[in-house]
Amino acid sequence: MTTGVRRRMGVEERRQQLIGVALDLFSHRSPDDVSIDEIAAAAGISRPLVYHYFPGKLSLFEAALQRAADDLAERFMEPREGPLGARLLRVMGRFFDFVDGHGPGFSALMRGGPAVGSSTTNALIDSVRQAAYVQILAHLGVTDPPARLELVIRSWISLAESTALIWLDGRRIPRGELELQLVHDFAALTAVSAAFDEEMADILRAVLADEPADGLFAGLITRLLELAPQQA
Repeated sequence: MTTGVRRRMGVEERRQQLIGVALDLFSHRSPDDVSIDEIAAAAGISRPLVYHYFPGKLSLFEAALQRAADDLAERFMEPREGPLGARLLRVMGRFFDFVDGHGPGFSALMRGGPAVGSSTTNALIDSVRQAAYVQILAHLGVTDPPARLELVIRSWISLAESTALIWLDGRRIPRGELELQLVHDFAALTAVSAAFDEEMADILRAVLADEPADGLFAGLITRLLELAPQQA
């Protein structure tokens, strides 16, 4: 007969375990609704031991948020191969994978609340947005973006966030449709800006030049033309 012996974790290993446990709980409920006692019970340790590794729930939440922020930022990374529309659609698929898997925590984070009001958490949110912005610029092959392009990209990132929050509230629109819609939204924002700025027009032409006849952006243009009144 053998007796199982619980292995003693090192400091960093235990910290990482607690962060993972907290992230799992935050994925199902708002961080404000999760207690230290629940985190301790899920980790199989005592409440005082949690405080040995983290001074309070906010510090544990911030550590969990850092891991989640790193994860979310990585989801905007995509090989720069193939048409932009297809690349953005894959990015949106991974983005919604994250939103779907961390619904309450994502919602609480973006909408604000007592547990997420610190300057640290706000800085982490901004870091994810900046990482997404840098990735989109890289996909466009632009190193010195004009002001209108920065406005388009940052507006689109905000649109993706708000769309995800609305979707979480009931999931009334199929997720796949929203992912495709957001890709089309990026094309539409770029096209509207291109109508008023030659630099943006050049960027749009470069994007469309790499788009196949049956690509996502080409399909959007075809549908828009179908909506236009026919000449008599």
